[in-house]
Amino acid sequence: MSWTRRSRAVLAVCVLLPAGSAGCGAGDAREPARAHATASAAPVGELLDDTDAEGRRYREVAAEHAPEVGVEVQPGTGGDWDIRLSVRNFRFSPPGTRAEARPGRGLAYLYLDDGLVTRLRGPGHRLAARLVPRGTHHVTVRLHADDGTVWAVAGEPVENTADITVSGPRPTAAEGPGASTGEGPEPTAAERPGATGGERPGASTGEGPGATGAAGPGAVAARGAG
Repeated sequence: MSWTRRSRAVLAVCVLLPAGSAGCGAGDAREPARAHATASAAPVGELLDDTDAEGRRYREVAAEHAPEVGVEVQPGTGGDWDIRLSVRNFRFSPPGTRAEARPGRGLAYLYLDDGLVTRLRGPGHRLAARLVPRGTHHVTVRLHADDGTVWAVAGEPVENTADITVSGPRPTAAEGPGASTGEGPEPTAAERPGATGGERPGASTGEGPGATGAAGPGAVAARGAG
């Protein structure tokens, strides 16, 4: 009888524990979820008071873990420009990503002569010839976190700029390292290593710093400094 009673007591404990507010291993099972929530809530980098021209604040990160961007520009068909971005320590976020800063994630803003052309979420973009009239133009790509802040190192935005010179029926391309993809109207292409995002119509994507430019007939090519 005593053995039977003890067995029933054990069975009762085994049934009650899973149904109770606490049970065998229940606390341990919840710990990973708590740890993940804490890690997600941890701040990324340091928000600075410095901002870009549109008022977006810089998000300072250590140089060894900072994203990098480069751009490659080549004349395309019909006078358009093909832009390719190369990135390091950075991944492009797809549309619909939550607006929060995550290490090494975000999008690139493509500027032409300081005017926003497009947001880039990939390594390739076609820049329309109509956006690049005759003369020399500056193309800048800047990397942003998903919350709109600008990735920065030592107080400077992570970006890359290159020049495009149009001196005839066709334009020429100047480049800096890297390339990227974007969203919106098509921009012009040129970059230098070390930059982060902006928004203008048109976009492109790429990976790894460094860029080069090729010019077609009637065009002159110049390479931007990194």
